[in-house]
Amino acid sequence: MHATSTATAGQALTPASWEDLVTTALLGTDRRPPAQAVPGREAPVALLDAAALATLRRRAGLRPGPAAPRPEPAAEDRRPPLPAAAARRLAMLLADRSGGGGGGRRGSAPDLMELLPQWLAAANAHGYAAPPQALPALLDAARGRTDLRPAALAFAGPRALWLARLNPDWRFALRSAPGGGATLPGPEDTEAVQRLWQEGLFAERVALLSALRARTPGPARELLSATWATERAEDRLMFLDALRTGLSAEDEPFLEQALGDRSRNVRATAAELLSALPGSALAGRMAVRATACVAVDHTGNRPAIVVEAPPECDPGMERDGVTAKPPTGRGERSWWLGQLVEAAPLGTWPGRLGGRTPEQIVALPVADGWQGELHAAWCRAAVRQRDAAWSRALLGVPSAPEAGGPGAVSLGERAKLLATLEDGERAEWVAGFIATHGLSEAFQLLGVCDVPWGAPLGRAVVDALDIARDAGSYPWSFSGVMGLAERCLDPAEAARLDGLLAVPDEREDASPGAGGYWAEAFQRLVSTLRLRAAMAAELSGGGPSGVRAQPPDAAG
Repeated sequence: MHATSTATAGQALTPASWEDLVTTALLGTDRRPPAQAVPGREAPVALLDAAALATLRRRAGLRPGPAAPRPEPAAEDRRPPLPAAAARRLAMLLADRSGGGGGGRRGSAPDLMELLPQWLAAANAHGYAAPPQALPALLDAARGRTDLRPAALAFAGPRALWLARLNPDWRFALRSAPGGGATLPGPEDTEAVQRLWQEGLFAERVALLSALRARTPGPARELLSATWATERAEDRLMFLDALRTGLSAEDEPFLEQALGDRSRNVRATAAELLSALPGSALAGRMAVRATACVAVDHTGNRPAIVVEAPPECDPGMERDGVTAKPPTGRGERSWWLGQLVEAAPLGTWPGRLGGRTPEQIVALPVADGWQGELHAAWCRAAVRQRDAAWSRALLGVPSAPEAGGPGAVSLGERAKLLATLEDGERAEWVAGFIATHGLSEAFQLLGVCDVPWGAPLGRAVVDALDIARDAGSYPWSFSGVMGLAERCLDPAEAARLDGLLAVPDEREDASPGAGGYWAEAFQRLVSTLRLRAAMAAELSGGGPSGVRAQPPDAAG
């Protein structure tokens, strides 16, 4: 080959940057000839040849880089593998990344992405390991939905953390893992515990304290106490919050000391924890203050509660966690009263108010418009102290007008009160509420019920949906409850719903086409329930011995 030909060929093979090729194509070869022009070939053809060459180079991969240490192998996951049918189901769920709309018409097909949390909960209950080939899609799904992360990362196991260290898109897994994915020493390794507590990053120290608190509350508190004076205020607040786990009377001396902290938030948190211990000195001080403000008046036709709110917020009250300045729109005295009553042990009130039971106390009229403030504070106290007797009294019977009990507590307060009751009692109350008041206000209450819903609650929901259909309105107003039903109804209920799949005769005053939309919504509900039953069967087949299967909707 001649030298000129060799030079021309070399010039033609000199790679051009992709950006240069794109710019030339956009401007046109007349205005900007290709940099790798070859004699005898037209400029457009030369540009296409260069683009083909650049495309081939891009497809071939990256240029060799400098040698680097190979990553350490991922930790071994010793959990048993998924049954083949369950693995195929997982791939199907992860492939459906679109999700369903929260309202409007959703069609009759199940929303597979909304079934993923239930599937993950069941797989974790069985103790299965995630298939390696599913990890990228699983991490991508968890990246886009924070509600999936705890269950998805538990299922993905140690390999997820290994991958997260190699891909910046998955770094959330390291932030979500205790201590950033670091291995925490056990409480028996005192030397390693002390070293990590003294030298570790903040996230590692929080994770260590939380893990120790769950297993050995006393030593965990002593670890924190040793460095408490040198910790930053924002760190002290986070560390103090870890003491909620395993809270007991043994924590009282430390928390009393924290009441004198220079940080207002730390003082408030310490006071809240102490008020959750009915036998604490702070609870006793609050009881004295609160009972001085509330009494029974017998001078009228019937006994009534009278309230005299505190005239000031003195330094002792502030030290015990009472916030002096009220929010905008709240009166000072009512604000202080609510905080005192909330922090006082509920066991104080029967003795103060004539030996009455919680039901009798709540039923008493309250003079001068103080009922709402007083009952709301008792609600917060019942939730904080996990007092089921007071929760029942404040809830009242579900068939009462407005189902608010004598104090007409709000929906949010009712949901919190229900959470203090046992699962069966909670579901029974909500079923009674729905039977009397329908579904218009039931969504928030259903959210605190254990899943799968028991037969009485499931029947109450389905019956109320049937009544709403007969009323002739569109189903979209009930899309939230319908979505909950898809996740929380017992799959065994599917056969009982077959009678709702037909399109009903349309009433004259019904919304046009409403019957068809309802039939479509019920079809989706039945299909979802049957799919959930199939998922449970797939996960149960070949499950590890000795592991008791849990309902697949435990995360619903």
